[in-house]
Amino acid sequence: MGCDRNCGLITGAVIGAVLAVFGGILMPVGDMLIQKTIKKEVVLEEGTTAFKNWVKTGTEIYRQFWIFDVQNPQEVMMNSSNIQVKQRGPYTYRVRFLAKENITQDPKDNTVSFLQPNGAIFEPSLSVGTEADNFTVLNLAVAAAAHIYPNPFVQVVLNSLINKSKSSMFQVRTLRELLWGYTDPFLSLVPYPVTTTVGMFYPYNNTVDGVYKVFNGKDSISKVAIIDTYKGKRNLSYWESYCDMINGTDAASFPPFVEKSQVLQFFSSDICRSIYAVFESDVNLKGIPVYRFVLPSKAFASPVQNPDNHCFCTEKIISKNCTSSGVLDISKCKEGKPVYISLPHFLYASPDVSETTDGLNPNEEEHRTYLDIEPITGFTLQFAKRLQVNILVKPSNKIQVLKRLKRNYIVPILWLNETGTIGDEKAKMFRSQVTGKVNLLGLIEMILLSVGVVMFVAFMISYCACRSKTTK
Repeated sequence: MGCDRNCGLITGAVIGAVLAVFGGILMPVGDMLIQKTIKKEVVLEEGTTAFKNWVKTGTEIYRQFWIFDVQNPQEVMMNSSNIQVKQRGPYTYRVRFLAKENITQDPKDNTVSFLQPNGAIFEPSLSVGTEADNFTVLNLAVAAAAHIYPNPFVQVVLNSLINKSKSSMFQVRTLRELLWGYTDPFLSLVPYPVTTTVGMFYPYNNTVDGVYKVFNGKDSISKVAIIDTYKGKRNLSYWESYCDMINGTDAASFPPFVEKSQVLQFFSSDICRSIYAVFESDVNLKGIPVYRFVLPSKAFASPVQNPDNHCFCTEKIISKNCTSSGVLDISKCKEGKPVYISLPHFLYASPDVSETTDGLNPNEEEHRTYLDIEPITGFTLQFAKRLQVNILVKPSNKIQVLKRLKRNYIVPILWLNETGTIGDEKAKMFRSQVTGKVNLLGLIEMILLSVGVVMFVAFMISYCACRSKTTK
């Protein structure tokens, strides 16, 4: 009887030990199986999950615009007063709904090249008004012409054309005109060939961004979706030194198995540079655990605060000898036009940047950029890309409408918020295909290990207790 009981206890302990060992073995084996599956599915080639979503995103992406309506145009022109602005919006468009074009795999260097078509469809139900709404905004052609042609004689000629066309420092334009283009009366009088159509995003519809060439991940999954070249080049030719490099992905996805300690680099043609994001927090997105990465204030700091940014400082006068932060001069990228990019409401900018503008209220929650990354696959499941477009205006003795200005203005025109969130159906599929399976495997591993250890310890204690009673 004692032998049967002891044998039963030993058997129980052995079973517990086997379960614990099996649970322990399953951890690395399970992780290896997950990695193998993920590595296969995130490669950018025909037939993979990543490729299908990469060719045409299943997520609805919207671009919201807020326009800075100038309240005191005459006071600014006559007295060089601060510009008083009133933010109006959002005006919402659906974008990035077109599939990638000219997709070409290159097996020699394991890359895939493509063009990204641009398109925008107005969404009235998500907007505060219509595309016909009017705004008082800076006259883009007048501001740009004075900047591009600093020669006094040329400016005298420009002044006569500006006066003849009855143009001024400010103008009234509809939303559609301001965003997508209008025929400018001043430029229409210029005798030599110039583009007479002006708009903040002209041309946009029926244009393409690229050619992009990215690594498909077949030879190394750590390189998947990373940009090899943009428009045939590895550099932009806008900046000095390493600032000119094209780094990282396009932010739609990153190589899998993302760590919180990583700095995620990505390139944005909208701001004509590469930039980066750092981990901020864990977020639960529709039942999917994601890592939230944010663009840090350091990315926009002056070279005084962040020496790595020294090669982004181009305009020594505006940036007060590179000690100001928060605005980026992208005029080289915009055919010499005095375009400056910042975060909305000059978030993270030096106080001097916004000192000529009243009515701004920077708010980190509303105005920063973030990416929610699913760490196993590296897919971006939610994002908010926010930026503000500003135009530099300088005084000019030869151009009458700019003559009374006593200082430089960085005039905010609009800010945008481009957002996308994984849909409910896609989230459900993601939970069942990826996170659900990973969680289930982890649960099985923990149950086997825990039950095995408990069984082994319990049966061994019972066995030892029985042995001690038998020997007395």
